[in-house]
Amino acid sequence: MCGCFALLLGSAFPRLTLALIWLFSDIVERAFEGEWVLPLVGLLLLPYTTLAYVLVFWFTGYEPVAGFGWAFVVLGLFFDLGSYAAAGQNRRAAAYRSAA
Repeated sequence: MCGCFALLLGSAFPRLTLALIWLFSDIVERAFEGEWVLPLVGLLLLPYTTLAYVLVFWFTGYEPVAGFGWAFVVLGLFFDLGSYAAAGQNRRAAAYRSAA
């Protein structure tokens, strides 16, 4: 999967992008050293963070994430937290509109 395409698709659909990378390449297995539980939990709970970790691992030439690469992983964490916060706010707003 081309890196630019993965970034573009991952910005809108991180779970789909991570699943496609996991199915059609061995990058996820390499990034998590053959572990499958942690990427699965990441796919379900923190998709942007997990995708950022895998892409940083991929773009650094299969080197462990270090230094400035962690900034992108933290940015993915902020995207995950922001999406959860926005979903909660939308849920509260919908409940308020239906009660009124």
